[in-house]
Amino acid sequence: MLLALLLFIFAIDLLTVAMSHLNNEVAENILFATRNPFVSLFIGLLMTALIQSSSTVTASVVAVVASGHLSLEQAVPMVMGANIGTTLTSTLVSFSYIMNRKEFKRALSAGILHDLFNIFTVIILLPLEVYFGFLSKLSISIASLFISDESYSGPVVYNKVFTRPITEWISSTIGIPFLTMILSVFLVFAAIKLLSSSVYKAFVLDNFQNINNLIFKNPFMACVYGTFFTAAVQSSTVTTSLIVPLVANKKVSLKKAFPFIIGANIGTTITAAIAAIYKTEAAIALAIVHFLFNLIGAMIFLPFPTIREIPVRLSVYMGEKSVKSRFLGFAYVLLTFFIIPFLLIYFSND
Repeated sequence: MLLALLLFIFAIDLLTVAMSHLNNEVAENILFATRNPFVSLFIGLLMTALIQSSSTVTASVVAVVASGHLSLEQAVPMVMGANIGTTLTSTLVSFSYIMNRKEFKRALSAGILHDLFNIFTVIILLPLEVYFGFLSKLSISIASLFISDESYSGPVVYNKVFTRPITEWISSTIGIPFLTMILSVFLVFAAIKLLSSSVYKAFVLDNFQNINNLIFKNPFMACVYGTFFTAAVQSSTVTTSLIVPLVANKKVSLKKAFPFIIGANIGTTITAAIAAIYKTEAAIALAIVHFLFNLIGAMIFLPFPTIREIPVRLSVYMGEKSVKSRFLGFAYVLLTFFIIPFLLIYFSND
């Protein structure tokens, strides 16, 4: 576990160094691609959908922001997109039950519920961010409490990570910043997977059945458990994918599982927080954005049973419709994760 954590910090620092060494042309391409918030949203969504880990994407975005090649305002929609993209995994897990109509209906409803929570939160918070800078300004205010220097722009690193001499040596040895960046992204992904599996085996696997009866009794406690498990395994994908078979096999109802999913979204923000250690104020602010996005989403749905019922009922409805025609399930995945984002990008072009 300690080895995985050290590898993660090393990989993030290597990514930061690689991004800071990229030439101005590459930096300008990154800035141009993310200037439009809808494009930025889709980049985060697509990247996460492809590598199946929002933790990797958000940690990488934090490193890019720390290098000074991406502004906080441009990175916020990307983090939002990563939150939607990570839900693809639990939805795909539900398709393993496609041969059994009843189980498939329940499983798909559980997978879609995770999607809807993030989609609704993005629908609420993205306009507030685009027009008022709600999340970025709030996060900068909070981040200023942790760093004495109020400036957050530019590729300034206030404190160097203890791995910096090694990462700088590797970067200079390779000599190709883009290749170093690709290597570091793979290392980040490997570190998160290693940390996830080690903590999962140590704390979750053996004890999950014993505490299963306690987890879902109270919605607020279910949220706490979801937060704890996800923070431990560094992946909301792991914990939410656990919910799909539980719901499919009637071990827990969809209504009781929802608070656990909400907690999982909060718990996954620990990765960005670790990635922001010793980075610029903008990087710390982005980690705070990731936390605030999921926390505000939780505050919207968790305390109010009536509001909590909306995504639950909608996911059940979509599950029922998808069972009647298996094609609808696949169409939903294509529309949500590919076609609709492309349409948003198309219509948002100046």
